[in-house]
Amino acid sequence: MHHKVKNYTKFLLVRDPFVRLISAFRNKFAKPNEYFYRTYGSTILQRYANISNPPDSAQEAFAAGIRLSFTHFIQYLLDPQTEKENPFNEHWQQMYRLCHPCQIDYDFVGKLETLDEDIEHLLKILGLEKYIHFPPGLKDRTSVDWERDWFANISIADRRKLYNLYKTGFSYSNNLNSETLLDE
Repeated sequence: MHHKVKNYTKFLLVRDPFVRLISAFRNKFAKPNEYFYRTYGSTILQRYANISNPPDSAQEAFAAGIRLSFTHFIQYLLDPQTEKENPFNEHWQQMYRLCHPCQIDYDFVGKLETLDEDIEHLLKILGLEKYIHFPPGLKDRTSVDWERDWFANISIADRRKLYNLYKTGFSYSNNLNSETLLDE
């Protein structure tokens, strides 16, 4: 491992932390996902939606019209009890805790928001631009432009707490769009 860290080209792709949370919520909770419902969703519904006895499965919950909201998800993330009980899932874990940018000297840091251009640059760094062609943009990529809508029901105080929780990630994503949500 030491040899690889010292001699290999190391790169990291980051994402605006608020957009990453929207994406995680959409992918794990906005449609029935049994694993995430049983592992996290039913607990979130009990604690923050005041549903004392949520259905046993995501399918049953969705059929009954019981869905956790983005606001409930944010409350869960901001609750200090959450991580005392169970570490954050990798889909909403802070990037610095997943990828250790202070311990690994990455040769390249790209952003999902500029993925097409950044991958082109990375392929040039690796000398692979003649051999590999990255397919253009994803249709379902969560847009930074959605933040205002998704965070409309999150209080300014909670947005600031969330910002502080993911503050290091903002320095890597260098996205001022999310930061404007803190002053509205």
